Amino acid sequence: MLPYKFVSTIAGVQGEFGEPFGVAVKGDEIYISDGQNGKIWVVRDGNVLTFADGLETPSGIAFDADGNLLVADSGSHTIKSINAKGEIVIIAGIENRFGFADGEAKTALFNAPVGIAAAPDGRIYVADTYNDRIRLIENGSVSTLAGESRGYSDGAGSNSRFDTPTGVATWHDKLLVADTGNNRIRVVEPDGRVWTLAGNGESGLTDGTLYSSSFVQPTGVAVNKNGAIFVTVANAIRKIGGGALPLVATISAHRRGLKDGTKSKAQFNRPSGLAVNIAGDLIVADSENRLLRRFTATSSGHQITEAETGNLQEKPQDFRLLQPARWPFDPPTAKRDVAGTLGEIRGEITNGDGQARFHNGLDIAGGYGEIARFVRDEKVLRSIAAENFDTLRELLRMPTLGYIHIRLGRDVNSNPFDDERFQFEKDEDGKVTDVRVRRGTRFKAGEPIGTLNAMNHVHLIAGRSGSEMNALDALTLPNLTDSRFPTIEKVTLFDENWREIETRSKDMRIKLSGRIRVVAKAYDQTDGNSERRRLGLYRLGYALLKSGTAEPEIDWTISFERFPASESVSLVYASGSRSGATGETIFNYIVTNRIDGNDFSEDFINTDMLEKGIYTLRVFAADYFGNITSKDTGIEIVG
Repeated sequence: MLPYKFVSTIAGVQGEFGEPFGVAVKGDEIYISDGQNGKIWVVRDGNVLTFADGLETPSGIAFDADGNLLVADSGSHTIKSINAKGEIVIIAGIENRFGFADGEAKTALFNAPVGIAAAPDGRIYVADTYNDRIRLIENGSVSTLAGESRGYSDGAGSNSRFDTPTGVATWHDKLLVADTGNNRIRVVEPDGRVWTLAGNGESGLTDGTLYSSSFVQPTGVAVNKNGAIFVTVANAIRKIGGGALPLVATISAHRRGLKDGTKSKAQFNRPSGLAVNIAGDLIVADSENRLLRRFTATSSGHQITEAETGNLQEKPQDFRLLQPARWPFDPPTAKRDVAGTLGEIRGEITNGDGQARFHNGLDIAGGYGEIARFVRDEKVLRSIAAENFDTLRELLRMPTLGYIHIRLGRDVNSNPFDDERFQFEKDEDGKVTDVRVRRGTRFKAGEPIGTLNAMNHVHLIAGRSGSEMNALDALTLPNLTDSRFPTIEKVTLFDENWREIETRSKDMRIKLSGRIRVVAKAYDQTDGNSERRRLGLYRLGYALLKSGTAEPEIDWTISFERFPASESVSLVYASGSRSGATGETIFNYIVTNRIDGNDFSEDFINTDMLEKGIYTLRVFAADYFGNITSKDTGIEIVG
């Protein structure tokens, strides 16, 4: 088998999939579970067809020795079998009843199982994800092969510990387990003995030896005919072994995104299920990109285009129509204070450096301990959707919305709500130590999500992970108005080496030559904001007006319609920019650079390309509501 060199897209460019998760191969056909739509698809002769419908939240899938498709239906807490006609039967578990119980298959209980694998001898292995166990279905009975409670330890049977295990795959006579919460790949022997194959437990994408390597929430696992093991992690595909030495290597790009081509440059977004087809190609369910992708030895296959990528992105105008308008508090139509917008700097940039990032949501102010509520009906699709427990950044990530700064499922005193959808871990003293929300869990708009922590606001993310939109555009927030124009406090010019260009008098034109940078210190406010509140802009740009000529169109260079690429923060904000929970907020925008979502570049006003003479440099700052402010600077191009 030749090594994988290229990545292409098999299916999904027409928007067929809601959330491709599990993958299984039968002959020339590829089967895909769709957790969002509750169905199984089949790719047959290049066509995407419905194979089975009416599931709750299907996850891992695998074919048994008789050719039936086995499904871990996480949302219904059952294991199901689908025959060639698409007929569905429950083979283990009780529909819509979670818990833990071994014994006769029809009375056994599971807790949102995610992973499934079938051995040639008829045994079925299940990753009982939120029971943190590996279960075995054999001869109509369910037993626990390994695991006992949440944690990490190797050992025999019930002495071993897993943390949210998801993907499983047979490996010789053993079972591979993607131990998601432990960031490790584990092995279960036939007798239930567990040992760690790879991963040091840290969250990262470190390549190298088995025990020095690191993983980020490994989810899917598969083995090819050469014995190489492949693993999906948060944004990449990893390989274990398959060469002279048992090393861990990342075979795709590390950065989240969507790109086909040479494997090292190919980008993924929450890849989940894996399978190897009869040609030896590696098939990947690229969940967040909602595509089926393929690694091959040759460059054959469809390369996704920019137009197709754009069509797959949800549009704000469509997003707004998915649910009636409301705020994440009660009363649902009572206007709240907007305290932060998408694209604002968080942290500080000093002399072109510093610890800074983009703000990826909309901050909506509330009172400490106030109940925060869901703004849309959705069900959880991530295996680990709740993170950062008991920190100021505690969050729950739903498919199209994210909620941050909330005590999930708890009141102001951290006492759990009476809501079994939130699964709490407690210590020996009964103190809550963690919370999980299972894949397949459904919530309705207006239901409590938790209470505000000391950040005193809901950080609301609009859009799928990797395709976040400006929430002011993507959501309708009742009674929100903005008649206040942005403020441009100062416009400063620099040469290409960041030397400030000064004038001796405010009435004297600035003489320019070479390549020029323009920086605008600016901010916005909405109706109701206090005077101390400083919000980021929606768009910035400039125009050069030569004396005696018609006014040119505005060159909008910076746009925050979508979340900018994380590595572009120093191209948006100049030195001195800062924002956080305390201190002064300063936005120094580098107006001559170009940033629009994942597209970004450094740019200048190249005066060598302009006629000599007198100009007006007009800088523009716009908010989402159409208010536009401009500020003029007189300049003279001297060449």
